[in-house]
Amino acid sequence: MALQSENDIRYIAVEGAIGAGKTSLAVKLKERLNAQLVVEQFEVNPFLEKFYNERNRYAFQTQMFFLVNRYKQQQALHQENLFSEYIVADYIFEKDKIFAYLNLSGEELKLYESVFPLLFKNLRQPDLVVYLQSSVDRLMYNIKKRSRQIERNLTRSYIEELSEAYNDFFFRYATTPLLIVNTTEMDFVNNQKDFEELFQAIFRTDRGFTEYFQPEAKRIL
Repeated sequence: MALQSENDIRYIAVEGAIGAGKTSLAVKLKERLNAQLVVEQFEVNPFLEKFYNERNRYAFQTQMFFLVNRYKQQQALHQENLFSEYIVADYIFEKDKIFAYLNLSGEELKLYESVFPLLFKNLRQPDLVVYLQSSVDRLMYNIKKRSRQIERNLTRSYIEELSEAYNDFFFRYATTPLLIVNTTEMDFVNNQKDFEELFQAIFRTDRGFTEYFQPEAKRIL
């Protein structure tokens, strides 16, 4: 299958709230495209589990660790990869602001706002961002199903806040071309047809700057 497009997509970033399936889709795209995979290293953040238990107390430490770690990862994308024509990431650097504005305030937020633009301005931007939009029920279902120890104390109220913040962010997002996918009733991990439909939507040659993909409804939950 020829994967050329008039939009010349070579760097794809997958986004979505916790439980949306970002990494799962990124891995499947990586395998299909033989791409370089860039995965968010949440497990190396020593503050994350503490943040989930005491959100207010550990928000700033968690945020700044992620900011620096993501920046180091993204810096490496300036170098051409001789072995991979494509790059697939399971996050965009700019989404760091979603968590910052949700969890920081006062002087901590001011400090964050002074640092973020300095790091963001020289980073490579994706050719396409795929935003996996899902209902809170589906997000909670996915989180429970994968049963990560670090996520055991995530509350529905926090996921609701986060989902709303993601939707607001991508409603205003205009940095790169964007494909918004309703994944509430999709199973692109286990259903090959769902994955193929999404894959075709990603590589459409006639796509506009911002588009929505609404798959055929089917019952998942």
